[in-house]
Parts: sequence; C-alpha cells; structure tokens
Amino acid sequence: QVQLVESGGGLVQAGGSLRLSCAASGTIFSINVMGWYRQAPGKQRELVASITNIGNTIYANSVKGRCTISMDSANNTVYLQMNSLKPEDTAVYYCNAVLRDNIYVSRVYWGQGTQVTVSS
Repeated sequence: QVQLVESGGGLVQAGGSLRLSCAASGTIFSINVMGWYRQAPGKQRELVASITNIGNTIYANSVKGRCTISMDSANNTVYLQMNSLKPEDTAVYYCNAVLRDNIYVSRVYWGQGTQVTVSS
C-alpha cells in the first residue's frame, strides 16, 4: 500500500508564496510521474503541474511563470513552489502519483488534499 502525504497549504495574501510538499511512502518499485491537481468549489479538478521521473514538466497555462514543480527522487517527494499567488488560485490541492507498487503494472494514487486560500 502506498500513501501520499501532503503538506504546506495554508492562508496567504495575494502576491505571496507557498511551497507544497508531497511524500510517497510504502512499497514503491518506481515512480513514473508525480503532479499536483487542484479543485476549487463548484469546479472540476484540474492539472496544475506534473513532472516525470526524467524531469519533464507540464504546467497549466494559468500557473506558468508563477509555479515550479520539482522532484526529489531519492525521497519520493514532489514539491510545488507557488509564487505571485492570486485569489483564483484558491482551491484544494491534491498530490498525484503514477507509480509501480508491484512488478507488473502502474497504479494511480492520490493524496488527501491540502487547502490553499489566497486572500485579496
């Protein structure tokens, strides 16, 4: 069984910064991709950023230039540095991982979510 544990959310004023962390633990053979999604009230969950095990990254247009995703492969941890935060960034942020917890197939895991609130 694999667990994703997130930390770093909170309340910040517009223009401020936050750094989210997500550590994967348990039986992990390899990690393919880790990423962050977010879901605001009344909206669908959307990709914020993702990073592969070889460092390829994808960012949502809404966060390009303001967010940086990085991965510490040795510790199965992904980070999301968010700068110049806007009220529209307010959402629950979920960590996501596509990884192998066995020798055969990859599975998708989700964290429990961490609230990010940006006040104007």
